[in-house]
Amino acid sequence: MAGFRALAEQVRDPERAPSQRRQALRKCLERFAPYGHRATWQHLCARAGFGPDDRDPDPELLVAALEELEEARTVWLEYESQVAVRRRAEKRHGIRQPAQHDEWHRLTWGGRSLLPCDPSTPPTPRLADVLRRMITAMDKDVGKDVIRLAGRGRRLRTGLGSMAASRS
Repeated sequence: MAGFRALAEQVRDPERAPSQRRQALRKCLERFAPYGHRATWQHLCARAGFGPDDRDPDPELLVAALEELEEARTVWLEYESQVAVRRRAEKRHGIRQPAQHDEWHRLTWGGRSLLPCDPSTPPTPRLADVLRRMITAMDKDVGKDVIRLAGRGRRLRTGLGSMAASRS
């Protein structure tokens, strides 16, 4: 089974037929689909300018759709990396259980169905912009939750306060 990057290379491969390139783009959505598979596909088709049922789309339009998907995936992977760094710091400070705000991240692990929506009316802004706003909204109180958790029966160690302050 090919990964996202290998499938992206297939979408860009000029040697492949447009229908094969379209199929590779659809398979990319099995790896990363922020709105769910169908809604993300509808969004990408509308933004790139080809029909969701078009079996032989212009390869340039497929690449444009792929670039939007890759941009959003980059935003998501950066967020996952930041969550991993924060969780390691929390564990070093004795906070072993994920906080309430981590529930969303746990449920959306892998970047699928981050913001489930109706396939007929997905959001119209670029995927990366929607993800940035969503991540900002979900993370706005992270530092406060860490301090609150650390205060429950534990002393707040030095360094945690500065970590929390840098997140808010």
